[in-house]
Amino acid sequence: MSSEGDETVKTICPYCGVGCGIGIQQGEDLGDVNFRPWGDAPVNEGRICIKGGAATQVIDHEDRLTEPLIKEEGEFREATWEEAYDRIVSEMERIREEHGPDGMGFYGSSKTMNEENYLLQKIARRYGTNNVDNCTRMCHASTVWALRTSLGAGAMTNSMEDLEEAADVFWIQGANPGEQHPIANSQYFRQAVLEGATVIQVDPHANKTTRSFDIEETDRHMHLQVNPGADIPLLNVVLKTVLERHEAEPDAGWIDEEFVEERTEGFDHLRETLADFDKEAAAAEAGVPLEDIELAAEKYAMANNAAIFTGMGMSQHTCGVDNVQNEINLALITGNLGRPGTGVNPLRGQNNVQGTSDVGAMPNVLPGYQLVDDDEARESVEEVWGFEVPDEPGLTNVEISHEAGKSVHGLYVMGENPLMSEPDGNRVEERLNSLEFMVAQDIFMTETAELADVVLPATTWAERGGTVTNTDRRVQRMRGVEKVHENTKHDLEILMEVGSRLFGEDAFRFEDVEAVFEELRQVCPIYHGMTYDGLGEEGLHWPCYEEGDEGDQFLYEDSFDTESGLGQIEGVRHQPPAEVPDEEYPLILTTARLEEHYNTGTMSRRSPTLLKQHPENFVDVHPNDAERYGIEDGDTVTLRSRRGEIEVRAQVTEDIKEGVVWTTPHFAAASANRLTNDVLDDRAKIPEYKAAAADIAVAVSDGGEPADDDPEPADD
Repeated sequence: MSSEGDETVKTICPYCGVGCGIGIQQGEDLGDVNFRPWGDAPVNEGRICIKGGAATQVIDHEDRLTEPLIKEEGEFREATWEEAYDRIVSEMERIREEHGPDGMGFYGSSKTMNEENYLLQKIARRYGTNNVDNCTRMCHASTVWALRTSLGAGAMTNSMEDLEEAADVFWIQGANPGEQHPIANSQYFRQAVLEGATVIQVDPHANKTTRSFDIEETDRHMHLQVNPGADIPLLNVVLKTVLERHEAEPDAGWIDEEFVEERTEGFDHLRETLADFDKEAAAAEAGVPLEDIELAAEKYAMANNAAIFTGMGMSQHTCGVDNVQNEINLALITGNLGRPGTGVNPLRGQNNVQGTSDVGAMPNVLPGYQLVDDDEARESVEEVWGFEVPDEPGLTNVEISHEAGKSVHGLYVMGENPLMSEPDGNRVEERLNSLEFMVAQDIFMTETAELADVVLPATTWAERGGTVTNTDRRVQRMRGVEKVHENTKHDLEILMEVGSRLFGEDAFRFEDVEAVFEELRQVCPIYHGMTYDGLGEEGLHWPCYEEGDEGDQFLYEDSFDTESGLGQIEGVRHQPPAEVPDEEYPLILTTARLEEHYNTGTMSRRSPTLLKQHPENFVDVHPNDAERYGIEDGDTVTLRSRRGEIEVRAQVTEDIKEGVVWTTPHFAAASANRLTNDVLDDRAKIPEYKAAAADIAVAVSDGGEPADDDPEPADD
């Protein structure tokens, strides 16, 4: 789709998962694409954050990939598309012949559209492997696991609209919507507080969310500044308090007995788990006064409608599944599910991370979260596709990385940058270099693309159409202007060509993006009732099973989508992080994102507006730690872990707890993921980004003086 003249094209912001509508307009020069407001956009009603307003700045950036590249003798040369396709197909065929189909891995992208990720995972399955994954593994895989197994669907149970209208209490744990979902925070959550709702924030770091709820003449905000990795002890104090108060005051409504009896199972297991639980010791471990946790428990349990919001501070742990399960436990025993203003709601980070998972770009599920080892589900998909699908789950993206150069010999990377996004980045680089073949399909020469054998120049979000799914399950259409660079190709066009050449089948050729969406509907039950035209400008929430359905703003009104139809309660016990402070590494390192940057910085660090706000990485250090280590505010310091070290600017602040240091993953020159631990949650296989043992020291040059910090960011 293209714009003509002064027409404003309505599309969706390419950054976070809120799904804000924005307008774009293309001038006479194809590269002149500008932001325009979309005043009645369904999610944001014209409001936009700094990233959305600056999103068009990278469309015609000087670093854009504009020609296919092939690496020969360690150097890239420009190539024709025909040469690039021939090289990709011949190498993928060779790897399958020599190593079997599981010798390849495929990375989908939450920055690309549903149709593109759908086609990529279909190619992987036709190739003969389930080794396909996306960045949900790095952010919310544990959340998806816990929600799917205990409630039925790995997504927000409610919509932002019903939460703003009906919730009395927002329990926000391990999430920072003021920074990471700013329009959702200002338009929905803060507005609810202005109208009388209460916020309980659980986070080791004071941040923009904390400050956004510091509203004059209200006391409806609590910040429980928990120690990193101590979320289970804190929530177990909450649960134990609710159980105790219910026993003392059975008619006061601490527990919704009717809901527990009729709609859940496992309550006895929770009581048994907490029977001998020591609240005082747990509160000390969490680093939060016991009376504060008890007061927060009362506010949540006594609310008419209480909603939990969960983020990567909960999910990115080796106990991530248990962390989220404990939030589910709290919602279930208080009856805070199945109606407006309640639920357990993961705030998804990237523009289409929800949709990328919905359409099956994961190693254990097909479109619509149908398990690959479910014979009936798999056969129903095979009937549409016309080929057999492997019946055993494949490797996750981190496992693919771990196996690079071992059982995995080739990698197809679409729009992802694992060298920066995966933990223990130094080892990731070594392993990717050991691959026999890698193709990177992207808009910029990322750190990962630098290691590839073939690089394919794709188009940006603003140059094509398709669908994306936001954090509250709303499927929306993106629309594009004309291509800015003639020899780039849309991701869907590239995948259709690769699939058709690999398998010699028409099954990978589609007339347009709508035709791909129509096939997706056939194999994805939760999208089945949607039509491409029917999405219009408003979009639809899934599940939408039949045409004409309006979709569900909230889930589980009558039953849960579990085998028994009941919500699953399961008591959990504290599991400390895999690395805890010791003499050599006496600090806890934790990480998070900034409002002005996005993921690995591929786009945001090329935006002049965003780069001006934060041109370099930094580390937050508590004043007591700064004094102990001889650090002054603004010093260049060396931050190190067992996996590597980076040099960053120190920011001395009481926003962080003593004994904890906080930094970001956005900057290639000093990425936190050179330091983070790649140990995984046993079930969800998500890495433990949020807690690692670390040390810090003032950086010195060979001459003994503090080293100058280079403010210029490295290219992605």
